[in-house]
Amino acid sequence: MLKLYYKFNFATEPKYYNADEKINGKTMAEHLRFSVAYWHTFTEDLSDPFGVGTALRDWDSLDEMEKAKARVDAIFEFMDKTGIEYFCFHDVDIAPEGNTLEESNKNLDEIVELIKKKMNETGKKLLWNTTNNFTHERFVHGAATSSNADVFAYTAAKVKKSLEIAKTLGSENFVFWGGREGYESLLNTDMKLELDNLAKFFKMAIAYAEEIGYKGQFLIEPKPKEPTTHQYDTDVATSHAFLQKYDLDKHFKFNIEANHATLAGHSFQHELRYARDNQMLGSVDANQGHPQLGWDTDEFPTDFYDTTLAMYEILKNGGLAPGGLNFDAKPRRTSFKQEDLVLTHIAGMDAFALGLRVASKMIEDEFFEKIVEKKYSSFASGIGKQIVEGEVSFKELENHALNLTTIDNESDHLEVIKSEINQYILNINNQ
Repeated sequence: MLKLYYKFNFATEPKYYNADEKINGKTMAEHLRFSVAYWHTFTEDLSDPFGVGTALRDWDSLDEMEKAKARVDAIFEFMDKTGIEYFCFHDVDIAPEGNTLEESNKNLDEIVELIKKKMNETGKKLLWNTTNNFTHERFVHGAATSSNADVFAYTAAKVKKSLEIAKTLGSENFVFWGGREGYESLLNTDMKLELDNLAKFFKMAIAYAEEIGYKGQFLIEPKPKEPTTHQYDTDVATSHAFLQKYDLDKHFKFNIEANHATLAGHSFQHELRYARDNQMLGSVDANQGHPQLGWDTDEFPTDFYDTTLAMYEILKNGGLAPGGLNFDAKPRRTSFKQEDLVLTHIAGMDAFALGLRVASKMIEDEFFEKIVEKKYSSFASGIGKQIVEGEVSFKELENHALNLTTIDNESDHLEVIKSEINQYILNINNQ
């Protein structure tokens, strides 16, 4: 069995995260529901498009199946030492693909048996699992939107197996990420056929989950641009429109990633707010992007401003359960030692723990509620109230406008609002 021998001292223990500390009647652990991403933490080698991997891991020298078994030991030891209760994985993260689908499934069965045993021994839980239908060259034209019907069938077979694994391990959610569900050019694309096929694929997945009795929440993870020119799941709003069109919205919620929001040209809070307003916020991939790099850098979240505003949306959503905060993040290429896996997770845990405390205090003070109420006060009475309640037409509104002698707008004082948010963060930080 692998032994990581991480030594925790004052410098590396969480400063703000205390799993048992209660905030608004729930412990931090219950609010945050932290999860370890199998792929970035245990299979990532820290390579990039311009350089080979730099990660140094105890299991590097083992053959593929022995490596897969060693990683099972490693992740459960890691969760024990960090106090994280959940983990997530793609099928190919936990077991190597074979030369045939049958061989791949056999590898999965062997590793899933080990994982299930570890889960029973430790009480650790699977937040969600998913299927990697994007890395292998068979997915060159997409997966469920491929122009090749054989690839569509292969994709379905892989998801079928992953749903069976979800049932076996009690996965609380199941994620669909369309890594290659999009197109490079409309010059050779039947977009309607591809989207129709994607909808049929989701309906088949729903039907099979019902057939085997899998009760987990289905999640879609939006992402723009990368790797295709135009992803069909560009952002939450686009994906929501797709779900509504095909009558799928009652079966799905969204797994929202901070870095994906950035790539879509939105703030993390925007994506969370849209999902919350439409009762579609399911889970979160907790990371951040780099403002000067235009790709998916998957950095660990350390920006208190972002985590505070994210936790505000999550708290106003009533929490994330059965979803959680999955650290879909990796150390930088220069943070290559095994100990960096722990240190980076602690940094992310602290960032969200502080964000939780600040957001809770802001909600208690009705900070944003008072600002918004004041800004839209003209809709609380008179002609504004009539507009909101649908009691006026263009004719009544014209009569009202004709009687106006002046229109007085108020300043938003946005800079002051941001300064006050800074004060909340500084005050909590200094406690």
